[in-house]
Amino acid sequence: MKGRRIALSLAVVASTVAAASTVSAEPRGVIELFTSQGCSSCPAADKLVGELARDPSLIVMSLAIDYWDYLGWKDTLALPGHTNRQRAYSKARGDREVYTPQVVVNGVAQVIGSDKHAIENAVAQTHTQPGTLSVPIGLSVADNQVSVSVPAAAQTVKGEIWLCPITRNAPVEIARGENSGHTITYHNVVRRWVKLGDWTGAARNYKVPVSDVTAAGGDAVAVVVQAGPKEAPSTMLGAAITALP
Repeated sequence: MKGRRIALSLAVVASTVAAASTVSAEPRGVIELFTSQGCSSCPAADKLVGELARDPSLIVMSLAIDYWDYLGWKDTLALPGHTNRQRAYSKARGDREVYTPQVVVNGVAQVIGSDKHAIENAVAQTHTQPGTLSVPIGLSVADNQVSVSVPAAAQTVKGEIWLCPITRNAPVEIARGENSGHTITYHNVVRRWVKLGDWTGAARNYKVPVSDVTAAGGDAVAVVVQAGPKEAPSTMLGAAITALP
């Protein structure tokens, strides 16, 4: 995600007081699917995350990677930062598991992206770990602004606060490669990663113009608070997602 901090011209305002208009969300799982338009094993996982995204207790995000582009089809939704993020997860876990379709659950567990049972088990297991999704994130959209509030917490885990413009449904006609001739719809596609700030346990409040989200192709927005730096991502401490009006 190198350079994503300045990828959008965000007018971000931070303070130590939570915005009164925000709504808190308390999910049980953050699901990140690493997928590729050039991967014949991915469509089943892409369909599954579309189903999982309908569960309001899950924050689901599709992260298209670019390392299969050489096979004959350049993924139209891929970001190099997604490949870097997947590799950073692998290094942090120490398992060298980098593949598609791969799901990372709550920042710490990885499973095959098309295995619903394995995903549900990983959600249940990781949700009980200390600190996981313990920070309720307030996220709302009003007056052409996205408001984000992160309350104070007693924990001392350091991390980062990220905002992601999301495209809820992105149909793509694939002309070459392993999925040639198919039109596949990708769900909750992450279009950018924008760092709002570092997490230190203090209450924070941010406001972002809706126009900056839509300019990135988003019709929804997600916010995550995650332990560790982007080079060594770890436990999801809080997350929320909402559609734009």
